[in-house]
Amino acid sequence: MTDTHDPLLTLEAALQRMLSDVLPLPAVEVPVDELLGSVLAADIRALHTLPPWDDSAMDGYAVRAADVATATHDSPVSLRVVGEVAAGHMATASVMPGTAIRILTGAMLPPGADAVVRVEDTDAPAGVAALPDRVAINVAAVTGTSVRPAGSDVRAGDLVLAAGSDLAAHRVGAIVAAGHGVASVHRRPRVAILSTGDELMPPGARLRGAQIPDSSSVALSAQVRDAGGQPVALGIARDDRPDIVARLHRGIEDADIVVASGGVSVGAHDEVRLAFEEVGHIDLWRVAIQPGKPLAFGRARDQGGRQVQLFGLPGNPVSSFVTFELFVRPLIRRMAGHVDLVGRTIVRARLANAVRTDQGRRAYLRVRLAQDAQGQWLASLAGGQGSHMLSGLAAADGLAIVPQGIGELDAGVEVDVISFGPGSQAYPPVVA
Repeated sequence: MTDTHDPLLTLEAALQRMLSDVLPLPAVEVPVDELLGSVLAADIRALHTLPPWDDSAMDGYAVRAADVATATHDSPVSLRVVGEVAAGHMATASVMPGTAIRILTGAMLPPGADAVVRVEDTDAPAGVAALPDRVAINVAAVTGTSVRPAGSDVRAGDLVLAAGSDLAAHRVGAIVAAGHGVASVHRRPRVAILSTGDELMPPGARLRGAQIPDSSSVALSAQVRDAGGQPVALGIARDDRPDIVARLHRGIEDADIVVASGGVSVGAHDEVRLAFEEVGHIDLWRVAIQPGKPLAFGRARDQGGRQVQLFGLPGNPVSSFVTFELFVRPLIRRMAGHVDLVGRTIVRARLANAVRTDQGRRAYLRVRLAQDAQGQWLASLAGGQGSHMLSGLAAADGLAIVPQGIGELDAGVEVDVISFGPGSQAYPPVVA
C-alpha cells in the first residue's frame, strides 16, 4: 500500500497509471432503439443505395424539361395531368410529351419525367386538393430540377459510420437508413456503487440523531449514467470491515468498476483502504487536487480472473463528485470505447471573484458561467467552496481550475473552466 508520507501524485500521473491497462469492453449486438450514447465497435456500411431510385425533392409536378423550357409567369405552359404518385407507391402512368404527373416529396420519379416543378410554381392549389385535369407551369425547368438522383446520398457498400463513432441521436437514424436493425457497439461498463458510514441513511428516510442522507450514492449513479455506464447499487455499508469486504466482493463479481465513497482517509473508522487490500490491492492513494486529496485506486480480480478497477472516493459529497468527474469518468468512457475520455467543453473565463486555494494542490472551484456584452465568459463562485457544501455544487455550471503552485488569483484573471454541458474537447489531456 502507498505510504502516507509519499509525495502527492499529479492528476496526470494518477490518470496515466489508472488507464495503463484499461481497454474498451468487448462488442455486443444492440437493437437500434438502444444505441444512443454507445460507441460503434464495427463499421456501418450501407446495405442498399440511398435514395434507391431517382425521387422528388418537392411536392409538385413531374414533367419533361423540354416541355417547360419556355414557361414563364406571363406565358405559362399548360400540361395534361395523367396521374399522381406518392412516396411508397409506383407510378401507374408515364410522362409523355405534353403531360405531367402530380408527385409528392420522396416519391419515385415516374418513367419519362426528368424534372419536378414545385406546386408553388404552378396554378395548382397547395395542400390537399383534388387532382386537376390540367396544370399551368409558370417557370422553366432543366433536367434534374428538384430531383434527388439514385445514390446521391450513399451507395450500397459505402461506409456510413466508422468504428469508434459516438452514437449521438443524429447518427442513430443514419444506421437505420443504411438498412440495419442492430449494430455492434462496445458494452457499457457496469459500475458498482457503495456508500460507507454509520451516519448514512437511504434517500427520503426519516433522520434521527446524527444521521444524514446518503446523497453521494445517488449523485454517483447519475454521474455513471452521464458518463455512459450502468450503475449497480451495493447499498450502504456500516463502518465495519467485514460488511464492506462482503459488499466489495459482490461488486467485483458483478461490475467492471467498483466505486466506494467514504472511508479512504486516515480516521480511526476509515476502513475502505484496508478492505481494498483484502479484496485486491491499492495502486495509488492521495492526489494533489482540491477537493479530493484522499483518493484510493486499486485493482481486484473476480473468481474467473477478470480484472476489476477499484475506486475509493472521499466521503464529502463535493469531493466525491469532483474526483469521480476527474478520474472515474475517463475510465468509464475508455471502457465504453470513447476516444475523447472526458467529453466536456473547456471555456476560458475571467474570475468574477478573488480566490485563495491550497498552493500545494490544483484546485477545482465550483463556478457559475455567464457571458458579458462582448460574449466573453465570466466565472463567479457558486456559493461556498467547502467540500461538504452541496448547495454550491448544485448552483454550479462547471469547475474553474486554479493551477498548483499559485494559491491566490485576483478577480479578472482568466482561468480554464470545465463546463458541465456537453462538448468534445477533452480536459485534461490523458496519456493512454
